[in-house]
Amino acid sequence: MRENTIRSLWGEGKAAVNGWCAIPSSFSAETMAHQGWDSVTVDLQHGVVDYQTAVTMLQAISTTATMPFVRVPWLEPGIVGKVLDAGAYGVICPMINTRADAEKLVGACRYPPKGYRSFGPIRALLYGGADYPKHANDTVIVFAMIETCEALNNLDEILTVPGLDAIYVGPADLSNSLGCTPKFDQDEKPVLDAIDVIVTKAKKHGVVAGIHNGTPEYAQKMIDKGFRFVTIASDARLMAAKAQEVLGKMRALTAAPKAASTGTY
Repeated sequence: MRENTIRSLWGEGKAAVNGWCAIPSSFSAETMAHQGWDSVTVDLQHGVVDYQTAVTMLQAISTTATMPFVRVPWLEPGIVGKVLDAGAYGVICPMINTRADAEKLVGACRYPPKGYRSFGPIRALLYGGADYPKHANDTVIVFAMIETCEALNNLDEILTVPGLDAIYVGPADLSNSLGCTPKFDQDEKPVLDAIDVIVTKAKKHGVVAGIHNGTPEYAQKMIDKGFRFVTIASDARLMAAKAQEVLGKMRALTAAPKAASTGTY
């Protein structure tokens, strides 16, 4: 079966840098993947991507060595199974608040006897290889998003669920839950304290911690704290930021006063 290189990075104690796709386009996904991200996640929760488009995006990502991940819309076994059958090598699931939620998520990602995933890896066989069914349980990565006060209160129980590979901090929802401003790159103390608790407990239980970030500088701070999976912005945000930069420079140039002509006659 094709290697999940994110597992290999973690085995070496390294952090993975993840790209994020919110634009429903295989070309956008292909372009992102060709930039050299360790993984790229197709967002089915808050992006405007539907399932059929997500399949084409996974196909586009697979033209590179970048690992294809998907954030599913919710904890619903049907969509979890479908993105795995389409070739996702990692599933990020939002709003995991209890041990029961985490057990349900892991079970949906694993074939029996470790779970209850239904068998039908129609595209996963093409991407992963003919021996996909034999190795999928040990290759696919399962992320539980920790983004509420309830999840914080149940964190130890969530982190001890067998088969849960990683947790992923959703800073905007976590901030909302703690009564703070929903944003990336948080500097508000309640959120920073919660982030410290999450990464400390994850390390204690041998679970990888990941987090969404707005800038490389903040992502590096999170790596320094012990996070081993960092996402930076998204294709939509990166496109908008670069467009704003270019347009701002152009507006400044066109607004600058022109030197008077000194031609002779």
